[in-house]
Amino acid sequence: MSEDGYRPPDLALVGAQHVARYRETDGAVGYEWNGVPTLLLTTTGRRSGQPRTSALIFGRDGADYLVVASKGGSPTAPAWSLNLAAYPNAEIQVRALHLPVVARVASDEEKPRLWKIMTGVWPNYDAYQARTERPIPVVVLSPA
Repeated sequence: MSEDGYRPPDLALVGAQHVARYRETDGAVGYEWNGVPTLLLTTTGRRSGQPRTSALIFGRDGADYLVVASKGGSPTAPAWSLNLAAYPNAEIQVRALHLPVVARVASDEEKPRLWKIMTGVWPNYDAYQARTERPIPVVVLSPA
């Protein structure tokens, strides 16, 4: 671990391979990634109209699921968050559970509390925020 608290993740299972293994096994492979829970988020492509699925680290706030649109601290937002901005209705898979959700970005008032939940799950989010001037949003996925 470096002095800024960043811990490089094990990237053995990422991207399309992570999504495929998660789906094939109902999360038996892929639910836990680098010691943290992940879900599959399926959005509607804002340009294509086609389903797009991403494996994402998540946290919980009551009935809501929380994800962070960090893209590792990139100056640009991840495609899935842009898709949700255009089409907030989506679906998540948590292990074998498939759930329709409606997405929204956490308000400025609630973000500090939700950010703390998410950095409790994945401390690297603080390092990602330090890498970019873009405010990294917490996205709230509420069961529909």
